[in-house]
This record gives sequence, structure tokens and C-alpha cells, in this order.
Amino acid sequence: MKISTKPFRVRAGAKVRLKQWPTKVKPFYNSAEHYQKLLATHIQELSKRQELLYANNRYSLLLIFQAMDAAGKDGAIKHVMSGVNPQGCQVFSFKHPSAEELEHDFLWRTTRCLPERGRIGIFNRSYYEEVLVVKVHPEILRGQALPEESLTDKKFWDKRYRSITDLEKHLHRNGTRVLKFFLHLSKAEQRRRFLKRLDDPARNWKFSKFDLVERGFWSEYQAAYEECLAATSTEHAPWFVVPADDKLNARLIISQIVCDALKDLQLEFPQADAKRLQELKNLRRQLAD
Repeated sequence: MKISTKPFRVRAGAKVRLKQWPTKVKPFYNSAEHYQKLLATHIQELSKRQELLYANNRYSLLLIFQAMDAAGKDGAIKHVMSGVNPQGCQVFSFKHPSAEELEHDFLWRTTRCLPERGRIGIFNRSYYEEVLVVKVHPEILRGQALPEESLTDKKFWDKRYRSITDLEKHLHRNGTRVLKFFLHLSKAEQRRRFLKRLDDPARNWKFSKFDLVERGFWSEYQAAYEECLAATSTEHAPWFVVPADDKLNARLIISQIVCDALKDLQLEFPQADAKRLQELKNLRRQLAD
């Protein structure tokens, strides 16, 4: 069964009101066994397409995951990419920037980790933190040693959005396809997952007091995401708002989107020309002697 992903894509130039986007939709599976079967089909397709991507060596794919805490980013990455050859996939998680990273522009630390041609790169959080967390906590900007005229610029955030979209246009022109996923979690479901982490000793390590602090800024984060999604979802680098209250359903949606993007590249295994075929015949003759 092919999942239609169009309802989850943010149209370029559209205003975004997250209250109008569901955090849960009717499941695309009817049982746990059915879910496993559907995901396995997606993983098999993804593995095949990733092999073509690697062999073709002309394109790369960058997957960006953003979300509120406990939305399931780690689990989605783990399950969706479980069938991909590790040699063709790279995962980077971006937390607080280091002293060295703060000495550069806000895109520097992530651009160093972009996927090579033929590979899939995954950003668990990304340069978008600079228009999300930093926007909710603008005091962070003071630690970035920016010129005073930048800090006082009334169009500061608009220019950061522009820097991001310009980068993504550049990547697209040079063969990197960018897909961006916002895992849309409800506040009630986040609470349930936080309580589960607190009540389960095996999950205690996943919880920090700072998780509760950030939960207190829920409304501010929703507003920041709305502005970010509206300003940076483009035809060549779209955002997808993935309902995340049902983790299994979210994984199916994400895996379908990735498979579709790779299929759209219409890749084939490289074909040897006449010169190459003759070379191979000569090499085979040498091995046979």
C-alpha cells in the first residue's frame, strides 16, 4: 500500500498554523504485524534505492529531523534507516555548539557534515536550531560574537531564513536533495512520554530537568516553528509536518517520503561503454591465463 504524503507537505509560501495540522491521523496499518510488514517493504525499497544512489554517485540526500522533546526523532531514524548500508549513510546529532563552532557563522558546523555524493546524510537537529531554540532564547545570540549591527537589525530573523534557503538552493543545484521533517507532537502526548521516562528505570536516562524547562516555552516554540516552516519550505527543499503522536504511523510516513524522493531521481546502475567493455574483456583474459 502506497501512502499519499501530499497532505503532510508544507506548500512553498503557505502560512502555517500548527493547530490546523493534526498530531495524529488514522493509522496506515491495522495491526502490529501489518505495520512490520509495511515498514519492511519500505526498508527493502529504500535499501535498493540507496544502492543505486551509491553506484550512480551523482546525487546525495540530506534528511533533517526537528521536533519538540520526546517526539520520536531517534526512533524514526533508527527504524526507517535500519536497512540501509552503513557505508552509504551518515548520522549527525547537533547539540550545544562548541567554542570552536561559535567562532564561525551559524551554518559552519553543519555544512562540514553534509553528505558526499552517493550517500544519505541525516541531521538529528540541524542549522534550524538557530531559528528555533535561539529565537525562543535570543539571549544565546550574545554568545555568538556577532557584529552589533547584526544583532540590532530588525530583519535579523528574515535574513537567517534567507541564509538557510540560499544554502538549500545551492545544495539542490549541486545534486543534494533536502527533505525536512517536523515531527508534530501534542503537548498531552509529550507529557505522557515524559511520565513514562520518569516511571521506567530503564528510561530515566532520557529525562532531564531541562526538558521540563523547555516544555514551559511550548507556545513560544510552536510560534517559532510556524514562522520557520512558512519561511523555509520550498519546492526544492520541502518541510513535512509528520503527525507524531503515533510513532509507528510517523515512521511509515517518513519512510514513504524518503522512498518517493529517491525514486524521483530515476537512477540506474552505470552502464559500461564500448571502451570499458573492451577493457573488462582484456582484464578477464589476463585472469584466465
